[in-house]
This record gives sequence, structure tokens and C-alpha cells, in this order.
Amino acid sequence: MIFMKKKAVCLISGGIDSCVTAYLAKNDDYSIYALTINYNQQHKKEILSANKIAESLKVKNHITLNIDFSKFGGSSLTDKSIQVEKNRNFNSIGKNIPSTYVPARNTVFLSIALAYAEAIDAEGIFIGVTSTDYSGYPDCRPEYIEAYKKMAKLGTKKGIQGKPIKIKTPLLYKLKAEIIKIGLDLKVPFEHTWSCYKGEKKACGKCDSCLLRLKGFKESEARDPIEYDFVPNWYKN
Repeated sequence: MIFMKKKAVCLISGGIDSCVTAYLAKNDDYSIYALTINYNQQHKKEILSANKIAESLKVKNHITLNIDFSKFGGSSLTDKSIQVEKNRNFNSIGKNIPSTYVPARNTVFLSIALAYAEAIDAEGIFIGVTSTDYSGYPDCRPEYIEAYKKMAKLGTKKGIQGKPIKIKTPLLYKLKAEIIKIGLDLKVPFEHTWSCYKGEKKACGKCDSCLLRLKGFKESEARDPIEYDFVPNWYKN
């Protein structure tokens, strides 16, 4: 009898959360079909990181789709005329919706992943959303994920047939430090990940994403393997 592994579509962006999530899927013995969306963000470093992560996972297949969100605008990640927030204190991060929110991004990404998963008869979709230590995006909240699960069940052939595709969010309630510790246990190659909203040679160390990443490494008592142009004093001490 031939044993067939469960299939999972893993959304891989190149950042810490999606990388650790994909490694958790691998640890759960899924056969991984990686999906990366190039939405014409201002830099492509995270796409390069996603490629390296997919290679390290030895995924079954890795699809990168191009969708030009810059034609819509509305986000500092796709519109150069909008400034990315930087040097904010942690009491401010997550209290409002920042300029880096890309309108309906996770809804679009999950819908593409859902189509891919149904086409290959996959059991699940893994997405690295987290509602703790996050920037305040509405499409990372537990209420949103629960609503999407209902839609996915109602709007797919597999769902109607009683075999709904599971939306897996193993990091939803994890702090960044907890996520990093999980990754360290799984031997995640954090040196291949990219979190910074800027696409320079080194991470900026000032945007929300860099600050949350540095805070996570600080609290996990681990060293961040990537280089920064600027490192806050609280991280050094």
C-alpha cells in the first residue's frame, strides 16, 4: 500500500511568520505546495527570501503569481507617495491601521490559495497571520479568519461535499518571541527571511516590522542573523 502525504498550500511571503508556519506544516508531515504573491510591492527582497525558504523546505511545488496591487494604490507598500511609519513606540504599534496595510490583501491571497488548494485536492491552507505583536491589520484578526473559514466552506466544491479545506493559522495567538522560539526548535533558516518594509541591502531597523522583529529576537534571547542599518539602543543592551 502506497502512503500518500496530506497536501497543504503554504502562503510564503519571505517573512518570519510565514516561514515558521510553513515549517510547522512540514513538521506535521504535509506535502507542501508553496504559493508566493508578487503584488508589485516597492521591493522584491521578500520574494527572493520566499524562494530561499521554499528551497530550504524542499517543497513539492512553488508558484509565484504576479498581481499588480500598485494600480489600486492605498498603501505605502505599493505607493511611493505614501510614507511608511518609522521609529514608533510599541504602545502605538497595533493601535490603529498603519499606512502599510494593503487593502484586502489577505482576502485576495487566501482566495488564490483556496483555488490552488481545491485544484490539487489539498487538505489545508497554512497562513502565517498573527493577532499578537502585530501592526493592526484587520485581516489578521481571529474574527476575520473565522469568517473566511465559513466562506471557504460555502464557496467550494470540497466544502459542499463535506470535505472543507482547512484554514490553518498556527501562530494566530503567538507573540513574536514565541514564534521565533518555535522556529529555532524547527531549525528555521531565519537568515533567509526578510521583514523590513524597505528593500535596501540591510534592514532599516526603524519600520514597525523591523521593530517587532527585533523585539521578538530580544525577548527570545536569540540573535537576529540579518543585518540592520540602524539598531535601537534597547536591542543592544
